[in-house]
Amino acid sequence: MFLSSRHEAAHEVESPLRSRPSRKLRVREILRWWRAPLWLLALGTGAKSFADNPILGSEALNRRGLHVARLKLAHRMAWWRRRRLAASVPREWREAFDRDGFVEVRDYLPSETFDRIGAALLETEHDSREQQQGDTVTRRVPIGPELLRQVPELSGLLEASNWRSLLAYVASTRTEPLYYVQTILTGHAQGTPDPQLELHADTFHPSLKAWLFLTDVTDGQGPLTYVPGSHRLTPERLAWEYARSVAIGHSDRLSQRGSLRVSPEELPSLGLPSVKRFAVPANTLVVIDTCGFHARGSSDRPTVRAEIWGFVRRGPFVPWTGFDLLSLKPIAVRRTGWMPRIVDRLDRWGLKKQHWRPAGRKRPIDP
Repeated sequence: MFLSSRHEAAHEVESPLRSRPSRKLRVREILRWWRAPLWLLALGTGAKSFADNPILGSEALNRRGLHVARLKLAHRMAWWRRRRLAASVPREWREAFDRDGFVEVRDYLPSETFDRIGAALLETEHDSREQQQGDTVTRRVPIGPELLRQVPELSGLLEASNWRSLLAYVASTRTEPLYYVQTILTGHAQGTPDPQLELHADTFHPSLKAWLFLTDVTDGQGPLTYVPGSHRLTPERLAWEYARSVAIGHSDRLSQRGSLRVSPEELPSLGLPSVKRFAVPANTLVVIDTCGFHARGSSDRPTVRAEIWGFVRRGPFVPWTGFDLLSLKPIAVRRTGWMPRIVDRLDRWGLKKQHWRPAGRKRPIDP
């Protein structure tokens, strides 16, 4: 009886101590909900992270179709905007994109123009920043007023009507892309496997990435890969998206952040073919809808490839194709220079992590 009383007393003392962490966690969860109005407003934006927004990540709401409803509306609006942009796009390119989700154009520039641009960009040192993912380093040089003055042919490329109309059609908006000279250094760093090797969709709504390759890309140099037709919302894709959204709490970290991963073995059940690898010569333009499944291809050795890279991801529920203040010329051409400095400051204040670190002056082809 004495031992029993001591055990009961110890239990009464220990229980509150053991419950304190759980009470703290509950308090923290409750305090998080001051952001509930922001989470709710995010439903009408391009917010994609299931992990950061309990409404987007709610299993109960996604069982009732929240994720699929946003997905269907975003795609419906993107194709509506594309119909309004279609007239200015060459028919061959438009049909290729509608079918495959990408456009590939070899010998895009006249050879003399391409050679001048390539020499000016690749053989000159530029201020750059780098980010490491796994064993791969991505280096970027912002294309801003200074670089455009140094390489006049670059302005001609980015202002050409065919270039602008194609990128606008794929992006479903006339928003000005962010442009960089980008270098991919595969296998040049110590680290885990590159997460970009996994097939994935960048986000739930159509958006654009474009590459004009400045160097040849062989099949063993980590080429871009894409699953043809995976940009379309077929019944199979919708069912897959629904199942993933309901079980998102058990998914990998990047899927929980809104970039859903898919395995090659799942493609046949989605009615999709195997991946296309863009092993292409220099002066090839490739433009893709990043809602389709894509990845960086595997590499059999350390490699370096360089490209002019463009990116657009605008709010998916905007009905108009233009009217973007950030696309005004004096602003648009300076955004790539302003953005890292803004994030540097936010990082110092502890508000946002800066993943792109200064790398000094380098040539894009330097390892």
